[in-house]
Amino acid sequence: MQVTETKSALMKLLAPLRLEGKRISFVPTMGALHRGHISLVDRARKECDIVVCSIFVNPTQFNNPGDLKNYPRTVKQDSAMLEKALVDIVFLPSVEEMYAPGEIEETFDFGMLDKVMEGAQRPGHFKGVAIIVSKLFEIVRPHKAYFGEKDFQQLTIIRELVNQRKSLTYGIEIIGCETVREQSGLAMSSRNMRLTEDERKEAANIYKALSMIKSEWKKSNTNNAEIINKAIKVIEQNGMMKVEYLEIADEKTLMPVNSENQGKLLRCFAAIQLGNVRLIDNMKLEI
Repeated sequence: MQVTETKSALMKLLAPLRLEGKRISFVPTMGALHRGHISLVDRARKECDIVVCSIFVNPTQFNNPGDLKNYPRTVKQDSAMLEKALVDIVFLPSVEEMYAPGEIEETFDFGMLDKVMEGAQRPGHFKGVAIIVSKLFEIVRPHKAYFGEKDFQQLTIIRELVNQRKSLTYGIEIIGCETVREQSGLAMSSRNMRLTEDERKEAANIYKALSMIKSEWKKSNTNNAEIINKAIKVIEQNGMMKVEYLEIADEKTLMPVNSENQGKLLRCFAAIQLGNVRLIDNMKLEI
Protein backbone atom coordinates (compact mmCIF):
# COMPACT_ATOMS: atom_id res chain seq x y z
CA MET A 1 0.00 0.00 0.00
CA GLN A 2 1.35 3.39 -1.00
CA VAL A 3 0.57 6.49 1.04
CA THR A 4 0.78 10.03 -0.30
CA GLU A 5 -0.05 13.42 1.18
CA THR A 6 0.06 15.68 -1.89
CA LYS A 7 -2.09 16.05 -4.99
CA SER A 8 0.92 16.05 -7.29
CA ALA A 9 2.32 12.83 -5.81
CA LEU A 10 -1.04 11.08 -6.09
CA MET A 11 -1.52 12.13 -9.71
CA LYS A 12 2.03 10.96 -10.48
CA LEU A 13 1.22 7.53 -9.05
CA LEU A 14 -2.03 7.23 -10.99
CA ALA A 15 -0.87 8.49 -14.41
CA PRO A 16 1.07 5.35 -15.51
CA LEU A 17 -1.66 3.08 -14.15
CA ARG A 18 -4.22 4.91 -16.26
CA LEU A 19 -1.98 4.61 -19.34
CA GLU A 20 -1.77 0.85 -18.72
CA GLY A 21 -5.56 0.71 -18.93
CA LYS A 22 -6.08 -0.06 -15.26
CA ARG A 23 -9.58 0.50 -13.91
CA ILE A 24 -9.32 2.91 -10.97
CA SER A 25 -11.81 2.95 -8.10
CA PHE A 26 -12.11 5.58 -5.38
CA VAL A 27 -13.48 5.43 -1.83
CA PRO A 28 -13.44 8.89 -0.21
CA THR A 29 -13.71 8.91 3.60
CA MET A 30 -13.25 11.18 6.59
CA GLY A 31 -11.51 8.42 8.53
CA ALA A 32 -12.58 6.79 11.81
CA LEU A 33 -13.16 3.76 9.63
CA HIS A 34 -15.46 0.86 10.39
CA ARG A 35 -16.79 -2.25 8.66
CA GLY A 36 -19.10 -0.13 6.51
CA HIS A 37 -16.15 1.66 4.93
CA ILE A 38 -14.33 -1.62 4.38
CA SER A 39 -17.39 -3.04 2.60
CA LEU A 40 -17.02 -0.20 0.07
CA VAL A 41 -13.35 -1.06 -0.37
CA ASP A 42 -14.18 -4.74 -0.83
CA ARG A 43 -16.66 -3.99 -3.59
CA ALA A 44 -14.27 -1.53 -5.26
CA ARG A 45 -11.53 -4.16 -5.26
CA LYS A 46 -13.83 -6.71 -6.92
CA GLU A 47 -14.93 -4.32 -9.66
CA CYS A 48 -11.70 -2.45 -10.46
CA ASP A 49 -7.94 -3.01 -10.73
CA ILE A 50 -6.76 -0.23 -8.41
CA VAL A 51 -8.36 0.98 -5.18
CA VAL A 52 -7.65 4.53 -4.02
CA CYS A 53 -8.94 5.64 -0.62
CA SER A 54 -8.74 9.14 0.84
CA ILE A 55 -8.90 10.16 4.49
CA PHE A 56 -9.69 13.84 4.94
CA VAL A 57 -11.84 15.52 7.59
CA ASN A 58 -13.30 18.24 5.39
CA PRO A 59 -13.84 21.48 7.36
CA THR A 60 -16.18 23.11 4.82
CA GLN A 61 -18.96 20.58 5.38
CA PHE A 62 -19.20 21.18 9.13
CA ASN A 63 -21.64 23.94 10.04
CA ASN A 64 -21.00 23.22 13.72
CA PRO A 65 -17.41 24.00 14.85
CA GLY A 66 -17.83 21.71 17.85
CA ASP A 67 -18.73 18.78 15.59
CA LEU A 68 -15.59 19.37 13.53
CA LYS A 69 -13.45 19.56 16.65
CA ASN A 70 -14.91 16.36 18.12
CA TYR A 71 -14.94 14.33 14.91
CA PRO A 72 -12.90 11.13 15.59
CA ARG A 73 -9.41 11.08 14.05
CA THR A 74 -7.76 7.65 14.03
CA VAL A 75 -5.33 7.76 11.10
CA LYS A 76 -2.94 5.08 12.38
CA GLN A 77 -5.75 2.60 12.99
CA ASP A 78 -7.43 3.55 9.71
CA SER A 79 -4.25 2.97 7.72
CA ALA A 80 -3.83 -0.49 9.22
CA MET A 81 -7.42 -1.37 8.29
CA LEU A 82 -6.94 -0.17 4.71
CA GLU A 83 -3.71 -2.10 4.30
CA LYS A 84 -5.43 -5.25 5.54
CA ALA A 85 -8.26 -4.59 3.06
CA LEU A 86 -5.68 -4.49 0.24
CA VAL A 87 -6.11 -0.83 -0.70
CA ASP A 88 -3.47 0.18 -3.25
CA ILE A 89 -3.13 3.91 -2.56
CA VAL A 90 -4.13 6.05 0.43
CA PHE A 91 -4.38 9.83 0.06
CA LEU A 92 -3.88 11.77 3.33
CA PRO A 93 -3.92 15.47 2.40
CA SER A 94 -3.78 18.41 4.80
CA VAL A 95 -6.35 21.19 4.81
CA GLU A 96 -3.73 23.47 3.23
CA GLU A 97 -3.18 20.95 0.43
CA MET A 98 -6.88 20.84 -0.45
CA TYR A 99 -7.74 24.51 0.12
CA ALA A 100 -5.22 26.96 -1.30
CA PRO A 101 -5.25 30.54 0.09
CA GLY A 102 -7.24 32.94 -2.09
CA GLU A 103 -8.90 30.12 -4.00
CA ILE A 104 -12.18 31.07 -5.68
CA GLU A 105 -15.08 29.25 -4.02
CA GLU A 106 -17.17 27.09 -6.33
CA THR A 107 -20.93 27.52 -6.57
CA PHE A 108 -23.50 24.77 -7.09
CA ASP A 109 -27.19 24.53 -7.86
CA PHE A 110 -28.83 21.29 -6.82
CA GLY A 111 -32.39 22.60 -6.90
CA MET A 112 -34.29 21.27 -3.89
CA LEU A 113 -31.98 18.30 -3.29
CA ASP A 114 -29.86 20.26 -0.80
CA LYS A 115 -32.71 22.29 0.69
CA VAL A 116 -34.55 19.53 2.55
CA MET A 117 -33.71 17.28 5.53
CA GLU A 118 -29.94 17.53 6.12
CA GLY A 119 -29.76 20.60 3.91
CA ALA A 120 -32.39 22.38 6.00
CA GLN A 121 -30.82 21.34 9.31
CA ARG A 122 -27.19 21.93 8.33
CA PRO A 123 -26.95 25.04 6.12
CA GLY A 124 -23.91 24.93 3.84
CA HIS A 125 -23.18 21.27 4.57
CA PHE A 126 -23.78 19.98 1.06
CA LYS A 127 -21.95 22.89 -0.52
CA GLY A 128 -18.90 21.79 1.47
CA VAL A 129 -19.44 18.17 0.40
CA ALA A 130 -19.73 19.19 -3.26
CA ILE A 131 -16.58 21.33 -3.07
CA ILE A 132 -14.37 18.58 -1.64
CA VAL A 133 -15.83 15.78 -3.78
CA SER A 134 -15.28 17.88 -6.91
CA LYS A 135 -11.66 18.48 -5.90
CA LEU A 136 -11.03 14.81 -5.15
CA PHE A 137 -12.65 13.63 -8.37
CA GLU A 138 -10.51 16.02 -10.43
CA ILE A 139 -7.36 14.70 -8.74
CA VAL A 140 -8.13 10.95 -8.77
CA ARG A 141 -10.25 10.79 -11.95
CA PRO A 142 -11.58 7.33 -11.04
CA HIS A 143 -13.71 5.12 -13.24
CA LYS A 144 -15.95 4.33 -10.26
CA ALA A 145 -16.50 5.98 -6.87
CA TYR A 146 -18.21 4.26 -3.94
CA PHE A 147 -20.49 5.79 -1.30
CA GLY A 148 -22.66 4.27 1.41
CA GLU A 149 -26.45 4.56 1.30
CA LYS A 150 -26.54 5.58 4.96
CA ASP A 151 -25.85 9.10 3.67
CA PHE A 152 -28.47 8.71 0.95
CA GLN A 153 -29.12 12.42 0.49
CA GLN A 154 -25.38 12.98 0.03
CA LEU A 155 -25.27 10.11 -2.48
CA THR A 156 -28.14 11.66 -4.46
CA ILE A 157 -26.44 15.06 -4.54
CA ILE A 158 -23.11 13.57 -5.65
CA ARG A 159 -24.87 11.77 -8.48
CA GLU A 160 -26.41 15.08 -9.52
CA LEU A 161 -23.00 16.78 -9.26
CA VAL A 162 -21.47 14.24 -11.63
CA ASN A 163 -24.43 14.51 -14.00
CA GLN A 164 -24.07 18.30 -14.14
CA ARG A 165 -20.31 18.24 -14.59
CA LYS A 166 -19.71 15.37 -16.97
CA SER A 167 -16.93 17.28 -18.75
CA LEU A 168 -15.09 17.83 -15.44
CA THR A 169 -15.75 14.50 -13.73
CA TYR A 170 -14.58 12.29 -16.59
CA GLY A 171 -17.69 10.10 -16.68
CA ILE A 172 -17.28 8.71 -13.18
CA GLU A 173 -19.80 6.02 -12.27
CA ILE A 174 -21.20 6.58 -8.78
CA ILE A 175 -21.90 3.34 -6.92
CA GLY A 176 -24.23 3.37 -3.92
CA CYS A 177 -23.67 0.53 -1.45
CA GLU A 178 -26.15 -0.81 1.08
CA THR A 179 -25.90 0.41 4.67
CA VAL A 180 -23.90 -1.90 6.92
CA ARG A 181 -25.48 -2.33 10.35
CA GLU A 182 -24.44 -3.50 13.78
CA GLN A 183 -26.12 -6.59 15.21
CA SER A 184 -28.72 -4.36 16.90
CA GLY A 185 -29.64 -2.78 13.56
CA LEU A 186 -27.87 0.51 14.29
CA ALA A 187 -26.35 1.89 11.10
CA MET A 188 -22.56 1.86 11.30
CA SER A 189 -21.14 5.38 11.55
CA SER A 190 -17.87 6.95 12.62
CA ARG A 191 -19.89 8.94 15.15
CA ASN A 192 -21.01 5.73 16.90
CA MET A 193 -17.66 5.55 18.69
CA ARG A 194 -18.70 8.64 20.64
CA LEU A 195 -21.74 6.84 22.08
CA THR A 196 -21.70 5.43 25.60
CA GLU A 197 -22.71 1.79 26.09
CA ASP A 198 -26.20 2.84 27.24
CA GLU A 199 -26.59 5.26 24.32
CA ARG A 200 -25.56 2.58 21.84
CA LYS A 201 -28.28 0.26 23.20
CA GLU A 202 -30.82 3.08 23.03
CA ALA A 203 -29.83 3.92 19.44
CA ALA A 204 -31.09 0.50 18.33
CA ASN A 205 -34.62 1.96 18.60
CA ILE A 206 -33.94 4.02 15.45
CA TYR A 207 -33.76 0.81 13.40
CA LYS A 208 -36.85 -0.55 15.17
CA ALA A 209 -38.79 2.59 14.28
CA LEU A 210 -37.71 2.55 10.63
CA SER A 211 -38.55 -1.16 10.38
CA MET A 212 -41.98 -0.45 11.85
CA ILE A 213 -42.58 2.27 9.23
CA LYS A 214 -41.54 -0.16 6.48
CA SER A 215 -43.93 -2.81 7.80
CA GLU A 216 -46.85 -0.37 8.24
CA TRP A 217 -46.24 1.14 4.80
CA LYS A 218 -47.02 -2.18 3.11
CA LYS A 219 -50.53 -2.18 4.53
CA SER A 220 -53.45 -0.66 2.69
CA ASN A 221 -54.93 2.73 3.61
CA THR A 222 -51.73 3.92 5.21
CA ASN A 223 -51.59 7.41 6.63
CA ASN A 224 -48.14 8.99 6.69
CA ALA A 225 -48.72 11.24 9.69
CA GLU A 226 -50.06 8.34 11.74
CA ILE A 227 -47.13 6.08 10.87
CA ILE A 228 -44.55 8.79 11.53
CA ASN A 229 -46.06 9.70 14.90
CA LYS A 230 -45.99 6.05 16.01
CA ALA A 231 -42.34 5.80 14.96
CA ILE A 232 -41.39 8.99 16.81
CA LYS A 233 -42.89 7.53 20.00
CA VAL A 234 -40.73 4.40 19.56
CA ILE A 235 -37.60 6.55 19.22
CA GLU A 236 -38.37 9.01 22.02
CA GLN A 237 -40.02 6.55 24.43
CA ASN A 238 -37.17 6.55 26.98
CA GLY A 239 -36.41 10.26 26.84
CA MET A 240 -32.83 9.77 25.66
CA MET A 241 -33.36 10.55 21.97
CA LYS A 242 -34.94 13.50 20.22
CA VAL A 243 -36.17 13.33 16.61
CA GLU A 244 -34.86 16.17 14.46
CA TYR A 245 -36.78 14.96 11.43
CA LEU A 246 -38.46 11.75 10.34
CA GLU A 247 -39.82 11.88 6.79
CA ILE A 248 -41.01 9.64 3.97
CA ALA A 249 -39.59 11.03 0.73
CA ASP A 250 -39.11 10.24 -2.94
CA GLU A 251 -35.71 8.65 -3.58
CA LYS A 252 -34.97 10.76 -6.64
CA THR A 253 -36.35 14.19 -5.69
CA LEU A 254 -35.98 13.78 -1.89
CA MET A 255 -39.28 15.63 -1.54
CA PRO A 256 -41.77 14.48 1.13
CA VAL A 257 -44.69 12.37 -0.09
CA ASN A 258 -48.14 11.64 1.27
CA SER A 259 -50.46 8.66 1.04
CA GLU A 260 -51.95 9.98 -2.20
CA ASN A 261 -48.78 9.55 -4.30
CA GLN A 262 -47.31 6.26 -3.18
CA GLY A 263 -46.37 4.77 -6.55
CA LYS A 264 -42.77 5.99 -6.36
CA LEU A 265 -39.40 4.80 -5.09
CA LEU A 266 -39.59 5.84 -1.48
CA ARG A 267 -37.41 5.96 1.61
CA CYS A 268 -37.89 6.97 5.20
CA PHE A 269 -35.20 9.37 6.41
CA ALA A 270 -34.34 10.14 10.03
CA ALA A 271 -32.04 12.41 12.00
CA ILE A 272 -31.81 11.85 15.74
CA GLN A 273 -30.00 13.63 18.57
CA LEU A 274 -28.72 11.24 21.23
CA GLY A 275 -26.69 12.91 23.96
CA ASN A 276 -23.94 14.84 22.19
CA VAL A 277 -24.13 12.72 19.05
CA ARG A 278 -26.29 13.30 15.98
CA LEU A 279 -27.25 10.15 14.08
CA ILE A 280 -28.85 9.76 10.64
CA ASP A 281 -30.35 6.71 8.98
CA ASN A 282 -32.76 5.74 6.23
CA MET A 283 -34.63 2.72 4.96
CA LYS A 284 -36.10 1.83 1.58
CA LEU A 285 -39.86 1.33 1.60
CA GLU A 286 -41.64 -1.28 -0.48
CA ILE A 287 -45.21 -1.15 -1.65
